Amino acid sequence: MKVLVHGAGGHMGQIVCQMVREGKYGAELEARVSPELASDPANAVYATLNEYKGDADVVVDFSNHSSTEALLTYCTERNIPVVIATTGQTEAEHELILAASETIPVFFSANMSVGIAVLADIVKRAAAAFPEADIEIIEKHHNRKLDVPSGTALMLANAIYDVRRNAVFNIGRHTNGKRTPEEIGIHSLRYGNEVGTHEIIISNGNETITLKHEAENRSLFADGALKAASFLIGKPAGLYTMKEMFAS
Repeated sequence: MKVLVHGAGGHMGQIVCQMVREGKYGAELEARVSPELASDPANAVYATLNEYKGDADVVVDFSNHSSTEALLTYCTERNIPVVIATTGQTEAEHELILAASETIPVFFSANMSVGIAVLADIVKRAAAAFPEADIEIIEKHHNRKLDVPSGTALMLANAIYDVRRNAVFNIGRHTNGKRTPEEIGIHSLRYGNEVGTHEIIISNGNETITLKHEAENRSLFADGALKAASFLIGKPAGLYTMKEMFAS
């Protein structure tokens, strides 16, 4: 598959490019696009998407959520599937993703880890089994991460919401007072080079379940994105997530 890497100048984009060069999942690097890079068409490097007029089977995006509109416009106009591996999208940007998925295959996940997909499934079942339990989510990331809470923490919270429709997310609890039964606490820590840790505590006062996922290397996210790109090839228009890929 011919891959265009959007956000190729960033840390994750560079890892993706290296994996593509190594032929992971049969990938071939067609173009690197990033505003941090000086355009060099002779070496298939471009500062903006519209500069690249060549072919691509799929776009893998590790840029920034602020590029969502330009990215989706480019992909829909050229009928190219896209894997969106950024987080922090606004409500309006989420609407753009949904609209684009009516025209092209779009893979969108707050986390590209298969392990996180498994964790979300377990969390949902645990929350359903203990409907009266208190639930707290703690997420840890490096000191350069922009969005709070992490997209993954929100994905896990929404998995709980699927089975607790009265749940209320309390993000960064900072006021005095007793927690409410409906409350799902979400807490964010930022320090050093922490890759990403997500922990869910479920307690009913008699017993406590602690579920935890630790990302030990950022390459797992690049690997997951390329696996998603391979999964997306040949799919009809639609919105795809780790859940669909995990079930296939």
